[in-house]
Amino acid sequence: MKFASFKIDGAASWGLIDGAEAVDLGALLRDRFADLKSAIAADALAEAAASAGKAARHPLASIAWLPVIPNPDKILCIGLNYETHRKETGRTEVENPTVFARFANSQTGHLGNIIRPKVSQDLDFEGELALIIGKPGRYISRAQAWDHIAGYACYNEGSVRDYQRHTHQFTPGKNFPQTGAFGPWMVTPDEAGDLGPLRLQTRLNGQVVQDATISQMIFGIPQQIEYCSSFTRLEPGDVIVTGTPGGVGSRRTPPLWMKPGDVVEVEIDRVGLLRNGIADES
Repeated sequence: MKFASFKIDGAASWGLIDGAEAVDLGALLRDRFADLKSAIAADALAEAAASAGKAARHPLASIAWLPVIPNPDKILCIGLNYETHRKETGRTEVENPTVFARFANSQTGHLGNIIRPKVSQDLDFEGELALIIGKPGRYISRAQAWDHIAGYACYNEGSVRDYQRHTHQFTPGKNFPQTGAFGPWMVTPDEAGDLGPLRLQTRLNGQVVQDATISQMIFGIPQQIEYCSSFTRLEPGDVIVTGTPGGVGSRRTPPLWMKPGDVVEVEIDRVGLLRNGIADES
């Protein structure tokens, strides 16, 4: 199943994506669930989907996509998690995942613009697989990790590279408003299936700029969940953005930056296709 957050006639809602239609479960179940995150927390996605026959349906062209989880408690990003990316950055091998955080207001949805800020032109792409936590937990073992996942989505972890490199802390360059695209929807684990062979591809104006399979991660998903849950309690709706492969624009000669008018796509087999334009900050 595919679940998404969206606006209908300007009102925020959520629901099931069924072919070319959005099933408005948010309006139908508003007395029980304020948003997709609350339905995930109640372990009620299957129950909600079962009521889809009673819900209003809208053509996808009539909705405005929101980030899959607009209001996560935490967005934890795994850096340097593909060998091709580690090598192109010249970073040394490490024993544990590199983790940094994003803020919820740094996100945008499918078909929304990624915003190049006034203070920089060094806006880079990073196509990634995101996972959404379904069941809370602390000190989650690798063997238990899969049971804590509600689903998966595409993510473009847009990075303002000069701000990222002001110091050894990544935070400023990773948190400009509307630079992290998240969507279009969350695919449940049964539909995603075995993640290993899934192809992750980023395209800028139709040109393939990143191409990898999920199996090429250095730290696999169970290890990421184990490590992150060792220092914080993972909550339903939390997002872990699992890392980007090599090919980022900053490591090319000359650098390849995203600029206004560009179109960037992140596509992952059986997960989805996330498309965004690029626009300057007004």
